[in-house]
Amino acid sequence: MKTGIVMEGGGMRGMFTAGVIDVFLENSIKFDGAVGVSAGATFGCNLKSKQAGRALRYNKKYGRDWRYCSLRSLFLTGDLFGADFCYKKLPEELDPFDWETFASNPLEFYCVVSDCQTGNPVFKKLETCRGAEMDYMRASASLPLVSHAVKIDGKEYLDGGMTDSIPLKAFENLGFVKNVVVLTQPEEFTKKPGGFKFLIKLALRKYPLLMEAWFNRHNVYNEEREYVFKRREEGNAFVIAPEKPLEIGRTELKPEALQRVYDEGRRTALKNLDKIKAFLG
Repeated sequence: MKTGIVMEGGGMRGMFTAGVIDVFLENSIKFDGAVGVSAGATFGCNLKSKQAGRALRYNKKYGRDWRYCSLRSLFLTGDLFGADFCYKKLPEELDPFDWETFASNPLEFYCVVSDCQTGNPVFKKLETCRGAEMDYMRASASLPLVSHAVKIDGKEYLDGGMTDSIPLKAFENLGFVKNVVVLTQPEEFTKKPGGFKFLIKLALRKYPLLMEAWFNRHNVYNEEREYVFKRREEGNAFVIAPEKPLEIGRTELKPEALQRVYDEGRRTALKNLDKIKAFLG
């Protein structure tokens, strides 16, 4: 019975997930597979590279660098989160990603992206996290309005959360039938229809099927949450979620706010550590 971990996105709510996976690394909690969406992928990849503390460290250190995330970056490059800085300079030079460990770790790691033409989610298995695979990681976290679509092998992709925010069912279909699901919203959360309708229609005018998925996103999201809790009741999922809203914006980069949310993730994981060990067997 293959075990897995499913990591929701949510921008800097992902610091909660970073705290959770660092506790798992420190306590030798292992999985056969992992799937991350958006920040769940960009922070969650450190689980496979076994780099506890890295996501918190570089966000606190470089979060206020305009090249990392800023309106200046959006104006100059078209991406709120600077592509070259975040996905090249940072992992290659400033806070090196452990490519060797990532590639040698048997854990199967997937990230979710949204196909701009079909409006469907795509599950990309990352073997090395280099080259085009890093582009998939970037695409998974590329929100409309503040990011370019990422072109890979002639296709265009955007944020995975637009089409599959909590891909538990899809991950089960890949063979991972006993899963820890890390949510970044409290259990009682219900997603409402998104705003900025005119701007979204303008930004996604070339991608009508993806636009349709965006406007139906709240329904899909709420259905996925219902499925997660159903699988928990059936004994096939263990859910880790904040006890209350994290009260942090998607692009919040104040070090004290990042630390607070990260610490909440650690606290929640430690509180449930023995139960998780028992669940995974």
